[in-house]
Amino acid sequence: MSSTRARGRTAKQKAEIPLDRELADLPPELRWREWMLRVEAVIFASAEPVSREVLARVVGEEVSIDLLIDDLMDDLLGRPYELVSVAGGWQHRTRGAYGPVIRAAQAPVRSPAPSLSRTEAAVLTAIAYLQPVTRGELTQLFGNEVSRDTIAGLRQAGFLGTGPRSPSPGAPYTYVTTKHFLSAFSLNTLRDLPDIERLEDAGLLSRQAPETDLIAQQEDADEALNEDGEDVL
Repeated sequence: MSSTRARGRTAKQKAEIPLDRELADLPPELRWREWMLRVEAVIFASAEPVSREVLARVVGEEVSIDLLIDDLMDDLLGRPYELVSVAGGWQHRTRGAYGPVIRAAQAPVRSPAPSLSRTEAAVLTAIAYLQPVTRGELTQLFGNEVSRDTIAGLRQAGFLGTGPRSPSPGAPYTYVTTKHFLSAFSLNTLRDLPDIERLEDAGLLSRQAPETDLIAQQEDADEALNEDGEDVL
C-alpha cells in the first residue's frame, strides 16, 4: 500500500467518529428527546452557524432536522436566547430585548458585535448589493478612492472574500461577501438584505452615477448593518 493511500485511509478513519445515531434501544419519546439534545449541544458548542448536513451526523438517518429545530424553538420560548436561521444554518442568539442588559453588564461575549467605521459600513453595504465588484468600481461609485486599507480591514474582519476576476482591462479581482458576513448581520442569504430599490430611491446606492456624498448619507444603511450584529452569544 502506498504511503499516500495509507495517509488518506488514516484521515478517513479519524473523521469517522463512532456514534449510535439511531438509538434503537430507546423508546420513541426518549429517542426524540435525545436527538433534540444532541442538536442543541452541537449548535451551542459551535462558533459558527451549523448546517443541516452537520446536524444530520448526530441523529437518525430518517430524522427531520426541521422538526427537531421546531421543537427546540418551542422549548426556548420564554428564555433570553433563541435558535435563529442564519448563513444557511442555525445558531444560538440572545434575544434582542436583552441587548441593553448585556451591554450594561459589560461582560465579555463569545462573539463581539462587529465594529465598523462609517466608511467601512458604506463600502461593505455597496459590496453586499453589487458583488462581485472591483475596487475601481467602488471608487467610481463613491466618487472618492476606496483605499486598499479599507478593503483589507473588511477582509481581516472576515466580511469579504475574493471573487472572480473582472473582464475589464487588467482583469482585476472582485470582492464578495462571506458566510461570516451573513452570520454577523443575522442574514440567512443575501436575499434577506433590505430592498435595494428602496436604497436606490433614497439615493444611497447606484451603479449609474458616482455619489460624492454617499458616505455622509449612509447613516440608515450603517444602522441597518450594525443593529442586527449586536449581542451574538
